[in-house]
Amino acid sequence: MVKRKSIYAEGFSHKNPIPAACRIGSMVFSGSIQGTDPASGEYGSTIEEQSRLMFDHVRRICLAAQLEPTDIIKMHVWMNDRSQRAALNKEWLALFPDPDSRPARHTMQASLDGGKLMECDFIAVKGGADA
Repeated sequence: MVKRKSIYAEGFSHKNPIPAACRIGSMVFSGSIQGTDPASGEYGSTIEEQSRLMFDHVRRICLAAQLEPTDIIKMHVWMNDRSQRAALNKEWLALFPDPDSRPARHTMQASLDGGKLMECDFIAVKGGADA
């Protein structure tokens, strides 16, 4: 039987007792990922800064889970204001530059709390892009 393994990433944590992600077999599901400064834990002051910090955390979590960004198959993004997707798309294109190898994405408008302007989660399959 394959056991669940919690993934913790240096420079990223939740306030609640939950890991950054969880793996069972080749599947990895992240928890909520926000645009927080790794040193202070504070949210970035602009949508651009939060987007950059959020994608930096995605990279950290991938590294901790022994994943490559190409292993991500789906990302969900929640934004206070979806009309600000330009900031999201800038970082999205930086992480996934190949139009033939991008994960699916669903961006939804949501009323986020505590200064969050956006947050995301992802699903990845280790080796998924090569299968």
